Amino acid sequence: MTYLVNDKCIKCKLTDCVEVCPVDCFYEGKNMLVIKPDECIDCGVCEPECPVNAIVSDTEDGSSKWLEMNTKYSEIWPNINKKKDPPEDHEKFKDVENKYEKYFKENLE
Repeated sequence: MTYLVNDKCIKCKLTDCVEVCPVDCFYEGKNMLVIKPDECIDCGVCEPECPVNAIVSDTEDGSSKWLEMNTKYSEIWPNINKKKDPPEDHEKFKDVENKYEKYFKENLE
């Protein structure tokens, strides 16, 4: 089992989870974070820290899409191991549905 970040993180990119991760397995893209599954030790401390419930177990229904995405982008994006200020407009995106299709950005530019 591992934990994964889903599309609820997009445009919110709160980093409370990063601060508590004992193995620094979070990676940062332009508008979201991902977890590197091979580095995650399944401790679960990040999951309750996410204010938008964007962190899920890979055993949840529909998690295979997020496993593939987290694996891919954790190999490309830089590691993040310190909490940062969230995007200014993050509150307005908190409850938006289908954020992956609408707002996902693949790279850092």
